[in-house]
Amino acid sequence: MTILVTGATGRVGRQVVDQLVRRNADVRVLVRDPSKADFPSAVSVVQGEMLDIDSLRRAFAGVRTLFLLNAVSGDEFTQALIALNIARESGVERVVYLSVMHAERFVNVPHFAVKSGAEHMIEAMGFSATILRPAYFMDNELMIKDVVIEHGVYPMPIGTKGVAMVNTRDIAEVAALELIRRDEAAAHLPLEVINLVGPDTLTGPQLAAIWTDVLGRPVGYGGDDPTGFEQNLASFMPKWMAYEMRLMAERYVSDGMVPELGDAERLVGILGRPLHAYRDFATDLAEGQSQRTI
Repeated sequence: MTILVTGATGRVGRQVVDQLVRRNADVRVLVRDPSKADFPSAVSVVQGEMLDIDSLRRAFAGVRTLFLLNAVSGDEFTQALIALNIARESGVERVVYLSVMHAERFVNVPHFAVKSGAEHMIEAMGFSATILRPAYFMDNELMIKDVVIEHGVYPMPIGTKGVAMVNTRDIAEVAALELIRRDEAAAHLPLEVINLVGPDTLTGPQLAAIWTDVLGRPVGYGGDDPTGFEQNLASFMPKWMAYEMRLMAERYVSDGMVPELGDAERLVGILGRPLHAYRDFATDLAEGQSQRTI
């Protein structure tokens, strides 16, 4: 049966589609701009938006399983709830939802609170669902790599409690495997939550030390104060979003984002291979690459 992927032109969604295609799944994508939908010919493309009810109904027609990814936006919660309602209306009962680790705890951070609310809706509506809760995306470092490489400062306020960092390739492959497992199941499967983490939980000073080793010259940690971080982000994204990222960083500093016992080992079992390490990702960035062959 058909698997519908939302957010398919983004960094995670595109890789989910690629992983599904590799496994010969029947894939459909919902995209705002078809000109950006340079997917394999086997992928069906529906033009539309998450708040366009008509296009959602077209996209959901004949779909068995949904990968729901909502980008951070001012109306993210409405998008998620509308999509889940249209999914149920269309007969979709199987869902893999991309949430975030500690969604239920970091409730003052808007996109964490949104995902916590969507998780509750998924459970209350009785979907056969897997909720994926990724920790900090290694790919977020693309926003700060120039500061690190050119100025010798690691500027992300990570703190000293430790934050798990996960590669989007690991996120996408786990998502694809869960989508196929749900889609091919003969019966309704119970709700399951999977924390998506990397092999290491790192502090701000440890991250600076990794970059020092990778670059072969000193890189300092910029410290726990998020003021400069927010100001820098506000130069290229909406101020409300920069402030939201500040709130997230403050929770990293105060609480950390530490995996539960066995999280990494569980993922290794699912993938059948080691998880991608931050040091390798940093090396790729330093060499001008964003991907390393698996």
